[in-house]
Amino acid sequence: MGLLDTTEEHPASKLRRYLITILVFVLLGGGGLWWLLRYHAEKTAVYHFLNAVAAGNMQQAYNMWSPSPSYSLKDFEGDWGPDGYYGPVKSFNVTDTYRPPNGSSGVVVIVDVSPYQPYPEKDDALRQSKSKEVRLWVQFKDRSVQFPPPQFDRP
Repeated sequence: MGLLDTTEEHPASKLRRYLITILVFVLLGGGGLWWLLRYHAEKTAVYHFLNAVAAGNMQQAYNMWSPSPSYSLKDFEGDWGPDGYYGPVKSFNVTDTYRPPNGSSGVVVIVDVSPYQPYPEKDDALRQSKSKEVRLWVQFKDRSVQFPPPQFDRP
């Protein structure tokens, strides 16, 4: 028998090889899908919140917010209203999401808010310069939105 001569492979070893290959692809695909969708519910809460702000429905947005007792609707409008610090919010772009270490009870969603509709293209430097980055904290248990606690503000 020569070095390059081959022998017939047994059917059992072919079947085992195919089963292992399929199992590996299923695990990789499932892991990749989980990675892409791991904070989907939290991002959806931010989309609902910012869509309410962009539509000018401040009461609905305030209800999605998780305010402290001292943070009134007037304070909220001072931050998110048309003349507020982040306003006017006409469009937004979710850029990143991360979960702080130490078993936190929520995630930080990083969003760029813009006073222009639609959201400015990357090559529109003038309009992009008017966009502001805001970090929002979304709780796992009730999907409420608020500013992140100071210890979780930066990764």
